[in-house]
Amino acid sequence: MKNKFQWILSLAAAAAGIILTFLTRAGALAEGAGTGAKIVFALSLILALLGIVGAIVFAIPGHRKTDTKSLATAALFAALCYVGFTFFKIDIPVGTEKTAFHLGNVFCVLGALFLGGLWGGMAGAVGMSIADLTTAYVTSAPKTFLLKLCIGLITGLIAHKVFHIADDEKQKVSLPVATVLSAAAGMAFNVVADPLVGYFYKTYLFGIPQEMAKALAKMGAVTTLVNAVIAVICATILYLAVRPALKKAGLMPKV
Repeated sequence: MKNKFQWILSLAAAAAGIILTFLTRAGALAEGAGTGAKIVFALSLILALLGIVGAIVFAIPGHRKTDTKSLATAALFAALCYVGFTFFKIDIPVGTEKTAFHLGNVFCVLGALFLGGLWGGMAGAVGMSIADLTTAYVTSAPKTFLLKLCIGLITGLIAHKVFHIADDEKQKVSLPVATVLSAAAGMAFNVVADPLVGYFYKTYLFGIPQEMAKALAKMGAVTTLVNAVIAVICATILYLAVRPALKKAGLMPKV
């Protein structure tokens, strides 16, 4: 019954987000639109996406309640994603838009390795969307939310459903190899999806000229590839270094 209520609430959030998106789009795209109008539009899209994700999750039979430790750890990774993007990035201007080299993806992947796909992905989605909303990347926040969630879901799926990295008895591949392959799967998705989704997102949702969108997609493909390599290397090293200590202390999150 509780899940049913949460499912209905998620559907209501999705519907409200979709309606608000249509109502605020014109103001956000108007010539000379202020940052406030763009933030409201971006938040409307994020609300719609969050509602859709919630509706899917709560519709899954047997969905279990998340324990407090996992929730707190997800919040920590969201904060790390925010810091990794906001304070450890190099902006690359492309016309009136920007792309960037950054470390935010490192903690999105790491969160999925420790927490599983859903909460690792949500940590990346929330943390890096907030980072977008509080920097010059306001209009990219909804795209960021969707793509970082997918990175986490894919990384977590491979890590915990295929390689079972959290269960020593079920592991059939060495932990370092399983960790690298899991992280690489999530980031390989992003290397393909980020420029592609970004092109259609900027062109058809924000009305950016196609030539500008193409240039941004091309430059974005370069930065995304570099960010992916950095994320796989750093997340693997950090996971393999921290995991033994957490297991010994009995602090490993339940997946």
